[in-house]
Amino acid sequence: MRLSVINKKHLSILEEIKKSGGKVDSGKPNDSVLLIDGLNTFIRVFSAIPTTNEDGIHIGGIVGFLRSIGYTINMVRPTRTIIVFDGKGGSNRRRKIFPEYKAGRKMSVRLNRHLDVSLTREDEHKMMIRQLNRVIEYLECLPLTLMNIESIEADDVIGYSSKHLFKDKCTIMSTDKDFLQLVNDRIRVYSPTKKLMYDEERIKNEYGIDAKNFLLYRVMDGDKSDGIPGIKGAGLKTLLKVFPYLESPHQFTIDDIMKSSDANKKKYKICETIVNNKDQLFLNKKLMDLEEPIISGNSKQKIQGIIEQPIQRMVKHKFQRMFLEDKLYTALPNLESWLHSTFNRLNQMAEKTHG
Repeated sequence: MRLSVINKKHLSILEEIKKSGGKVDSGKPNDSVLLIDGLNTFIRVFSAIPTTNEDGIHIGGIVGFLRSIGYTINMVRPTRTIIVFDGKGGSNRRRKIFPEYKAGRKMSVRLNRHLDVSLTREDEHKMMIRQLNRVIEYLECLPLTLMNIESIEADDVIGYSSKHLFKDKCTIMSTDKDFLQLVNDRIRVYSPTKKLMYDEERIKNEYGIDAKNFLLYRVMDGDKSDGIPGIKGAGLKTLLKVFPYLESPHQFTIDDIMKSSDANKKKYKICETIVNNKDQLFLNKKLMDLEEPIISGNSKQKIQGIIEQPIQRMVKHKFQRMFLEDKLYTALPNLESWLHSTFNRLNQMAEKTHG
């Protein structure tokens, strides 16, 4: 009797897939994973898109987010999509070892210049939070995995997951070039602003550095947006001139840089500067390393636990109801077609995880 019920359920699923024009996918959910930097994506679209609904309410953050992830999913065609947001207090771990980390991130200017000029910065912040919360509600209706781990930044979750938990193809979507340090023969990074997919070859062509040594370059260059100081005079051209082996496919270390700098400190001013700032380089690596990020064993277990959970199925009626409530139909026409073409395959994969 139970077998009969299971068979009927599966036949019903197959019939629905056939009716929608989809094919039963023989792959596995973790064959090709798309990891999306959630807050990076939301801030980017909220800042740039002036779209309002027919009531004049700004909806740029919502429709921009849905369009952006939809475009990338249709391009990459992943078997699974995971959207990661920063956890509460995510920056605290780095601030404990470097108090200036992201200290300059507090914004006193407006993000979206297209909004009503009468809005204050506080009004805009409230609007952002409201739209971000609504985006989460939409995402909870789609066959995606959402992740946010308390006290952990999204970058660390994405880095740890792509390097240590997934064994097959991974694509990371973000404008943050820190992710380029993770690129190898199975991990690539898509920049939605540049519309470029970064693999090992593209990194070598654009930066002149092998992907294996990208983190080493970033450690010396620093990260102004995060308040992490680099070595004075450590521009890309200078580094390639003084340390030409950064182009090599062999992975080098800070110790290798220190040995070279010590041997050439009389020849190059930057070598002397590096020798005098050894501690800063090791601190920078600790702050910037996404392959071995600052994550506790307990947090690693939480990340793995979420990944191993069944993927949520699509809840189309709830998505459509919110869509009508927010009056998104002028900004995102042909909803039925968009949902089908973008999420049908992911929904098939999600179904597999429910056994």
